[in-house]
Amino acid sequence: MARDPSIVHPAWLRIMHWLNAIAVVLLVTSGWRIYNATQFLGFGIPPRLTLGGWLAGALEWHFAAMWLLFANGLLYLAVNLFSGRLRRQFFPVPPRQVVRDIGAALHGKLSHADPRHYNSVQRLAYLFVMADSIVLVLSGLVLWKSVQFPLLRELLGGYEAARRIHFGAMAGLCAFIVLHLVMVMLVPRTLLAMLRGR
Repeated sequence: MARDPSIVHPAWLRIMHWLNAIAVVLLVTSGWRIYNATQFLGFGIPPRLTLGGWLAGALEWHFAAMWLLFANGLLYLAVNLFSGRLRRQFFPVPPRQVVRDIGAALHGKLSHADPRHYNSVQRLAYLFVMADSIVLVLSGLVLWKSVQFPLLRELLGGYEAARRIHFGAMAGLCAFIVLHLVMVMLVPRTLLAMLRGR
């Protein structure tokens, strides 16, 4: 059966996208509340931007959302790998083309004529967020079960280093979200495609 050319994003992709969006919002806001308990980087997050109300409440939200992100992310990667979509949609990413597309984006001239195909900037951004999510999960495992994952803890430089890596990866994810939302505002039909699929 031939694929409908009007379909930009299949239903499975849209569902996983919105589940990830929910999980990330819950994880970031509860994570900020957890961070506020120690403020190990010397600054605090305004409480109104955090979730959980207190440390134990934030931890409960964080662990619940963690499982949603982990299960949904694992399924997303599996579907993309086994269907060949990962290779088709995200590779190759030639450095010269990335530089050219970044220049075009900065001048407001980046082409996005066919939303079914990603330009090199999108490919790089999506590959970054996939890798960043893996770093978040691995560093999060060390923070959650440090004794049970001694090798992983040592590979990440110890508990304190894992905590800083986790925070840095979260900041990278937030930067991606800001860029993603800016691009959606510049090309609003991409939001409609993620909502309706067409």
